[in-house]
Amino acid sequence: MSGNSHETSFSGIMARLLMLISAFLLLLSYASMVVNPAKAWYMTVFGLLFVPIAILNGIFLVLAIKRGSSSFLIPLLALLPSLIFIGRYFQFSSGAAERGSETVKILTYNVGHFALGSAQEFKEEGGRAACADSVVRFIMENDADIVCLQEVNLPGEYDVARFFEKRFPGYHVGYFMFVTDKGSYGNVTLSKFPILNKGKLMFDKSSNLAIFTDLKIGEGAEIRVYNCHFESYNVSLSRLKKSVADKDGELMWETEEKMKKSIRRRPEQVDKVMSDIEDCTLEAIVTGDFNDNPMSYTYNRLKKGRDDSFVEAGKGFGATYSFLWPFIRIDYILYPSHFTAVSHSVPRIRYSDHYPVIAEINLK
Repeated sequence: MSGNSHETSFSGIMARLLMLISAFLLLLSYASMVVNPAKAWYMTVFGLLFVPIAILNGIFLVLAIKRGSSSFLIPLLALLPSLIFIGRYFQFSSGAAERGSETVKILTYNVGHFALGSAQEFKEEGGRAACADSVVRFIMENDADIVCLQEVNLPGEYDVARFFEKRFPGYHVGYFMFVTDKGSYGNVTLSKFPILNKGKLMFDKSSNLAIFTDLKIGEGAEIRVYNCHFESYNVSLSRLKKSVADKDGELMWETEEKMKKSIRRRPEQVDKVMSDIEDCTLEAIVTGDFNDNPMSYTYNRLKKGRDDSFVEAGKGFGATYSFLWPFIRIDYILYPSHFTAVSHSVPRIRYSDHYPVIAEINLK
């Protein structure tokens, strides 16, 4: 009798301890939105794991209620703020506005060097060139007014402007490409509206960058569109799996160091874009591959004064990274809060490791 009581008491204490740990991890996920990763890089990891940590707390909540334990309050209280943030990952229904007289359609897409051209479905059709042609076809079929592309990689000595003008008739072209012996690499913005001004924001010790284009929309109206590609984690999934599976201490250390450097660079890059936005007198739409999740410092810094097209007009899962669907959302279209979103979609096409994001925005 006493042994069984002791066992029950011990299991109850352990269950409560696990709940407290899980709740604490969820609180760290919330904190990751406001803590600058340059000062505490590991906070980014908790933000990245927000969804599985929230699910774990949900499981503890259900189990505690089934057992009739008062400990259910621990996961319940920890989960309450999640009701605010879960909409950044999943939307039950679209709250979209109706189209207005100045509705623009925006498409942002990390085309991933057209590297999936080496995948089996493209090998017989011409590799990367066939993949690039598929991307061009997809963009033209969707007929967006503004197209923001990241990780554009053109092999050889292409005239970049001519390359895009030939394939996208009716579009003006703004771009910046790093040129190497292997070809050109960078960001490209296509616009049906006249480009009045354009520029680039270079990031220290990085081949990532942001470009901006000032566009004339209608009579006298101008907006600035930022096309951003922030620092990635610089760690492949295969490398990460290998380091864990092989218990390779050196490889795991190298992987951790790479992640630290990348995570610490990103807030500096974001601050550079924000500084430019604050100095600009035009309304700013911010698009691109942020390489960070909706519970991150990156997202919350850039979202200041802006709405998120998925949150306002999306439906279902908003994930944009194909290899870890439906958990990873890192591509965004953010716009001034007095604009309204008409639609938001994430077509699940496999021409890149990212999915494109398409949104219609009312500018009035």
